[in-house]
Amino acid sequence: MLPVIALVGRPNVGKSTLFNRFTRTRDALVADLPGLTRDRQYGHATLNEQPFIIIDTGGITGGEVGVDGLMADQSMQAVREADITLFIVNAREGLTSIDESFAQQLRSENREIHLVVNKVDGLDENIVLTDFYSLGFESISAVAASHGRGVSKLVESVILPAVEEKIAKAKELETDEDLDENEKDNRGPKLAIIGRPNVGKSTLVNRMLGEERVVVYDLPGTTRDSIYIEMERRDKKYTLIDTAGVRRRGKVKETVEKFSVLKTLQAINDANVVIMIFDAREGITDQDLSLLGFAIDAGRSLVLAVNKWDNMSEGKRIDVKEAITRKLYFAEFARMKFISALHGTNVGHLWDAVDEAYAGARVKMSASKLTRILELVVAKHQPPAKGRFKAKLRYAHPGGHNPPRIVIHGNQTKSLPKSYIRYLEKAFREALKVVGTPIKFELKESVNPFKDKKVKVTKELMEKSRRNRARAKKLTKKQY
Repeated sequence: MLPVIALVGRPNVGKSTLFNRFTRTRDALVADLPGLTRDRQYGHATLNEQPFIIIDTGGITGGEVGVDGLMADQSMQAVREADITLFIVNAREGLTSIDESFAQQLRSENREIHLVVNKVDGLDENIVLTDFYSLGFESISAVAASHGRGVSKLVESVILPAVEEKIAKAKELETDEDLDENEKDNRGPKLAIIGRPNVGKSTLVNRMLGEERVVVYDLPGTTRDSIYIEMERRDKKYTLIDTAGVRRRGKVKETVEKFSVLKTLQAINDANVVIMIFDAREGITDQDLSLLGFAIDAGRSLVLAVNKWDNMSEGKRIDVKEAITRKLYFAEFARMKFISALHGTNVGHLWDAVDEAYAGARVKMSASKLTRILELVVAKHQPPAKGRFKAKLRYAHPGGHNPPRIVIHGNQTKSLPKSYIRYLEKAFREALKVVGTPIKFELKESVNPFKDKKVKVTKELMEKSRRNRARAKKLTKKQY
């Protein structure tokens, strides 16, 4: 097990900035806005070739209710999971009553706590640290996370010794079997849960995990960041990605929400399988279709989940199914499950659809097999003629995986209509038994290697013929 470090503290003290500096990424959203982070965000970091896991948490203000209370529970859960907790405070605001109350709560957990005074740039460290000694922590460090000041000292004096100690203890307990499994480092597929705000994405994540891992609240936009969560189910490893809801562009006015939408789109590109969630009671909206189209264009494997299916009348369910069939004809390759994330109805069937879609994205293909399929498909239905010419499809070979890519060579391939390409996709999907993933085609036209040389040779022959005729005419005149 890798060492785990948690970052906790009041809102806007620099936890996410420090998280990004340790992970050397921009995975955590950072803005001058209190309460931006709401869920536990896990990241992988490496210092001096020593790997560890770091957790970013939401800010604790004291006396939390509603969604803030759930955020506080997430922070305390991170403290219990961590081997080391870095308690972050703000040097510019000084010691507050919330810091004192939170410090007392942390001490009651009986965990290893290190106090980190952030935002000391431009300030006298000796004067700033004086107030914070009263919190009673043995280890205290002064840093400026945004500029990197003091971070190296914090790493060398606090983090690395703790990480090395944890790894040393883990090695003592390791067996040869554990080492073999660690060497595989197979984290399995990444599953991105996407949809509009308040359709039940975080509820579904918690249901799939079997624990209250992310904040769930009856408020659109509760999730603001893309949260990566590693898990294992029936000896298979997965990474769940809980994303922020995506609304229409005209309704996205807050800068934070614009960043959240960007993180969601990045999560789609990073995922292997996308689970698109619809609200059965609101039906399929234009925004649903737009987001679904983005996932298909990105070539991601797809599973459709119609949520909030419980407590609906039979007549209403029939209407919803007819509307879905009519509007989602372009995604007919994906499995569709009707679920209730809140009560867990049919959520187990999602895993079968996910495994099937992931296997389809990695289907094995060979040039000989694809060419045979192409010959049978063309023999059954010839490409339509365009003008005087007719496309000829000669052979095919694999072009890549995730999604499956098929390269087809022939003549006049650019003249193939979209309807015939859809026919090819459906035929190849049936032949390869691919479900839940789009198939991408790359059409290439055969090139005549003698095309340019033929013109050159013809001109040379014409010039040579002209010279021969002139020479013959001259000889004829001399003879007579």
